[in-house]
Amino acid sequence: MITASQMRAARALLGIDQRQLAKLSGVSLPTIQRMEASDGNVRGVVGSLTKIVDAIESAGVELIGNEQISQARGRGVRLKEADQ
Repeated sequence: MITASQMRAARALLGIDQRQLAKLSGVSLPTIQRMEASDGNVRGVVGSLTKIVDAIESAGVELIGNEQISQARGRGVRLKEADQ
């Protein structure tokens, strides 16, 4: 659904810290901290993940999954696939 790197990058694009993301999403600060400290895909309660994704997208950041085409306009960044 979302990776820890995407969460950190989304916060950076929005110019907010973990505390502000917790407030926007209604999820506790320790939960945000734990999710961002994980490797790869964030694991947690589906309801909490949904709240975070909704808050990030409502604030103006489009989360783009692997192999997914961006539907929005505007500036952004995307991580390139590593050479194999």
